[in-house]
Amino acid sequence: MTSPSFKDSNGHLAQGFKPRHVTMLSIAGIIGAGLFVGSGHAIAAAGPAVLLAYLFSGLLVVLVMRMLGEMAVARPDTGSFSTYADQAIGRWAGFTIGWLYWWFWVLVIPIEALAAGHVLNQWFPSIDAWLFASVSIVALAVTNLFSVSKYGEFEFWFAMAKVVAIIGFISLGFAVLMGGFPSGKPAA
Repeated sequence: MTSPSFKDSNGHLAQGFKPRHVTMLSIAGIIGAGLFVGSGHAIAAAGPAVLLAYLFSGLLVVLVMRMLGEMAVARPDTGSFSTYADQAIGRWAGFTIGWLYWWFWVLVIPIEALAAGHVLNQWFPSIDAWLFASVSIVALAVTNLFSVSKYGEFEFWFAMAKVVAIIGFISLGFAVLMGGFPSGKPAA
């Protein structure tokens, strides 16, 4: 079990995540509800050009994450990434980025919960979407009450479910394109 303090007995930052937790947290962080819910609208509007938009956006994310990784290695801290703005630019920048990040999650968590509610409501129409959304927010809150290692384990399996779903959707799409469904002919 992880220590309740941020530092271990040697004065170093305590580590509750295993490498597999970190890997799957990284993967799960880029797989949001938008991939399952919003991609259809983007593909319908932009067609194949949406791949270029995804590649460009992905490149920006990779570059920002590499920069954050370098700052984290150069100056390890128990704080969030806003501490780097605090150190480099000033307290006002760290304060502003911290509050903007908080506000971002205040808006995103309900949107993600509503998206999950609507997706699950399509599969179980007798249950209201708001109920699924409420359950997902409660589940998120409960997982954050446990230790870091337990949270990492939950996120590992949740991310694994997302990856398996994506592989399943790609396989299903490939099967449909190759004529595996209903008429038996490849899609034109």
